[in-house]
This record gives sequence, structure tokens and C-alpha cells, in this order.
Amino acid sequence: MKKFLVFTIIFFSCLSAGAAVRIQSAEGWLESAFVEWTVLDGYSDYNVYVRPEGGNYTKLDKQLLRSYSTYCRADALGLPAGNYQLKVVPVKDNADVEDLASETKLLAVSAHDRNGFAHFNWHEGVGAYKDNGELKANAVVLYVYKGNAQTITADIQVEDPKKKPKTTLTGIQAIITGYQKGNETRPLDVRIIGKLEASDMDEFGSSSEGVQIKGKNADAVLNITVEGVGNDAVIRGFGFLVRNSKSVEIRNLAIMTCMDDGVSLDTDNSNIWIHHLDVFYGRNKGGDQKKGDGSIDVKSDSKYVTVSYNHLWDTGKSCMCGMKSESGPNYICYHHNWFDHSDSRHPRVRTMSVHVYNNFFDGIAKYCAGSTTASSVFVECNYFKNAHNPMLISMQGTDTKNGTDEKNAPTFSKENGGIIKAYNNVMVGSTTTPAYYSASNTVHFDAYLAQTRDEKVPETVTAKQGGAKYNNFDTNSSLMPDITPDDPNDIPEIVTGTHGAGRMFHSDINFSLANFTPSDYDISTELSNIIVNYTSSLQGIFGTEWNNLPDPAPETALAMVTDNSLSFSANCLYNPKGKLIRIYAINGACAGSTSRETVAVDHLPAGTYIAVTKDGALRFNKF
Repeated sequence: MKKFLVFTIIFFSCLSAGAAVRIQSAEGWLESAFVEWTVLDGYSDYNVYVRPEGGNYTKLDKQLLRSYSTYCRADALGLPAGNYQLKVVPVKDNADVEDLASETKLLAVSAHDRNGFAHFNWHEGVGAYKDNGELKANAVVLYVYKGNAQTITADIQVEDPKKKPKTTLTGIQAIITGYQKGNETRPLDVRIIGKLEASDMDEFGSSSEGVQIKGKNADAVLNITVEGVGNDAVIRGFGFLVRNSKSVEIRNLAIMTCMDDGVSLDTDNSNIWIHHLDVFYGRNKGGDQKKGDGSIDVKSDSKYVTVSYNHLWDTGKSCMCGMKSESGPNYICYHHNWFDHSDSRHPRVRTMSVHVYNNFFDGIAKYCAGSTTASSVFVECNYFKNAHNPMLISMQGTDTKNGTDEKNAPTFSKENGGIIKAYNNVMVGSTTTPAYYSASNTVHFDAYLAQTRDEKVPETVTAKQGGAKYNNFDTNSSLMPDITPDDPNDIPEIVTGTHGAGRMFHSDINFSLANFTPSDYDISTELSNIIVNYTSSLQGIFGTEWNNLPDPAPETALAMVTDNSLSFSANCLYNPKGKLIRIYAINGACAGSTSRETVAVDHLPAGTYIAVTKDGALRFNKF
């Protein structure tokens, strides 16, 4: 018996001394990929490299490497669609230890969906990225986190370069404001890491909204992207105000408890792309603003805007689109958004020409798309599930109970109506069904039901109040992007899928509103508690003064991992060979078994687990 124990100790000691980096999980996403690995005993530094299939490795910026409680992670950003490998290399005495390096399998990276008005007739790429997903030439890349948002510096061409050289600006808002003079022409990519609170910021350009991105004059080309790194980037206590700006992108972030709006596109913007955000409750202002004011608002002559693949979590006044003074043309589209038990304004449209397609309206409390003030709204190929009032036109039809209550029923402050054209939408369990225009119903209709996608709405179809007509923008190829919508029946799966709405792989928040049945503006206490108590699990960032490595994994865990076909990501276990998996809590209790190829582990409480097959095991963390 003693000989056996000695042999076991020697075996594990040798294994630990010479074991390569153990990769826990790796996967490609949209123009990005990540790898997670366990810390090797004795190694406090790592380099991570990325290469396209058949190409050469390029080292990632050090700030893309972060540490968490039991593992480290790196994200490669700006990858054109294709297959990639990531390699994790321990570093000793400032040199790579290649003998202990590990590579991922080939990871499939997909392209972002650039359909919509933001990219229409704008072929330079919206924001800091080209249309193929790569950073634009000479882009300024800044990594912002709670420890440096006030102290980060950048040399920006603020004044006329003929008169004054670049100025060193300190603080992230100050740097963004430096672009306002219009002399800095380099693209700017602001990469947010972890949770950024309002108190972490240097200043705000807008006292009512938060970070202000502003051009020198109307539609000034800025080429700015603000994005989150990985699946856990959060800003809390503020939002974004965009003014006088052209070519701005905001993506892969969560916005919590914003002051007023999550994102406000206010005044003379164009070619703006807002996508893959998780938008939660704003600051409670009481009344019909218990959940905050707007989530994503487009107004004051903003044009050529795409709002896509966002997850709006039980938001109140979700998407206002247009004020009353737009001079146009103002072309806006909303596609592949997940309006998840949110209340109203999906969107509420004034004056503008708006395309609403392939959205998932999931448990809507008040109304979905609303048309007022001579707007033209094309609503096609959406999926409405348990949605109250899928479509409304101000002062007619369902909005006034077919004219029987024009005093108390109206939703839109008795504004003049617009026209909605509807085509190929799916409605399941909706509490109201739109009244469509017909020979017998020419007054109290909620939408004109087109028989073909390219059908023009006749001139005779007019709004009851105000007499507005549909402008048929969607049938004019010089005005309308060439889009082939997805089948509306596929939308719930697409929008809630791994490449769907919200942050990367649906982020680090594991919560569902599926069983929440709100009335107007009710707040989910559970969701509110998550937001109020949200803490980042991020512990450190490589290449900075804030770098706390987790403890190395136990030797037994290192010894167990031999089956590289298993991987864990986004609350799923991937078991491509369909082997029997047994899942154990770290203390040894069995949490279940299955032989499926993809195993959702949402039912597990937060903790550390080991998935075991007869060929090996995988240690993973559930948050």
C-alpha cells in the first residue's frame, strides 16, 4: 500500500512539473474568439497568440488577457470571418516557454450582420472597424477599466496640426472630447474591460446622459467604436449621448441604471450602429419612468441608423424614434433585437421612415411598433409572442378602441397618425390582433397588410388624423438596402441563439424573464436585485498594475483533463462525440449525467464542476 502511495505522489508531481497549459474552453464568435485556461503552478505571466487557419501567429495586446477566480481568459478582437487558432504560452524571465504552450482547435469566427441603414451607401466601415471586421489603419486603441478610466492618456490632435502638435489628454471622456475639434482623423476604438461605474469616470460630457460623443458640426466623421471585451463588460450609472457624429458604433456592452437614456442619438447623426447590447433598467424616476427613460433613442434629425441584435431586458420606454422637427430623410432600422418582456416603444416612431424586421417581441406589456406624426413604418418578418398590441397607429383602430374612446384610450398623446405596412409577421399568443386595412375597414386599421414584400401602399390609404400617406421608401432601391430577411418562424431561435441578441454568448448573467408576466411598467424584483447587486468576477488584467492571478488548479484536476473534445462555454457543455457525461460538483456530489452532444447547465447553481467521461474530464465554472 505504501509503494502505491509513493508512486501516486511521484506521478502527480512529474505531471505538474511538465504539464502544458490546460485549456478549459475556447470558441469563436462574431469577429472575435476567446480562450480560457488554468494557471500553471509557478507561472504568473502568459502570452496569447492568434492565427488564421494556415497563417502565422500574432501576439494579442496584453490587456486582452484577464484573470478570474479559477482561470484566465483572452479575447482576440477584430477577426474577419474564418477559422482561427489561439495559443497560450507561459512566460518565465520575460521569455515564452514554448514547451508548455497549448493550442486550441480551429475556432469558427463569423461575420457581424451589417444589413441595415447604418452601412447603406457608406463603404468605409462604421466606427473604427472596416466592413470585413478588421481595425482601420492607424486606429487608436484604448483599454479602459475601473483602475484607469480617470488616468488613461492619449496623444490626440486637438488643434490645427499646422499650428500645434498633438496634445496629451488624460481620462477617457477627455480623450473622446478631443475628437470634437475635428483635427484628429485617426479612428478610435475604446475597449471597455469589466465593470465601469459612473464614479470610476474622469468626467461626463453630458450631465444628463453620461459619456458624450460629439462631432464639430452636423454629421462630422468620427470613426469611433466603443465596445466591451469578452462577455462581461458593463457600464453602470451612465449611458451615451451621441451628437453631430457620423460613423459611430457601440457594441458588446451591458448598460445598467443609466441616468436617463442608455444610448441617445440626439441631433444630426448619421451612419450609427448600435448592436449586441444588454440594456437593463435605468434610474427609477417614478411614474411611467420606474425603469428609467429611454433605452435606445434616435431623435433630432439622426439618420441612417441601425439598431440590431440588442437584448432589452424588461425595459420601459424602449426605443423612441423621432421627435417632431426632423427634416429628413431619416432612415432607421431595427432588426434581430430581443424585446424581452419590455413595455412599449418598439419603436415609437415620429416623422421617420423606419424598417422593423426580424425582431423577437417576447411578452410585450403595452405595445410593439407605433406610428405617429406622418411616419412610414415597414414591419416585416417579426415574431410576436404574447405581445400586447403588435402594431398601433395614433388616434385610430386599436389605439382608440375603433373610435369609441378618443379621450382616454389613446397611447400617443393624441398625435397625428402615420402608416404601418405589415408583411409576413408571425403572431403567437398575442393578446390583441391588429386590424388591417380593407375595403370594409378604411378608417380604423392598425396596419396595411401587404400581399407581397414589394407591394406599394396605395395613395388612398391615409391616417385618420392628419391624413398622412405611406411614402413607400421600402420599394425604392435607391433608398432601401438590399435585404433578404430571415424566416420569421426562425427568429426566436436566431435571436436567443449563440450569435443572437445581447453580449457575447449571452453574457455573464444567467437569468430568464420567461415566467414574468408584467402589467405596464411593473418591475421584476429578481432582475432589479441582479442589477443592484451586480459585481464583476474579473480579478485582474495582464500588462497593468491590476493583475491578480488565481491559485493554480489542484494537481488532481490537472491530472484528470485528458479529453480535449469536451469544452464549456456560455452555460453549455459541448460533447461532440456524444459520450456519456457525468457532472460532479467540486466537493464530489454528482449533479447529473447525459450523453447529449450539447448539454445546457443552466440548472446548476453557481460553482465549480467537473464533467467526466471514461476518456477524461473537464473542469469548468458556472456563474
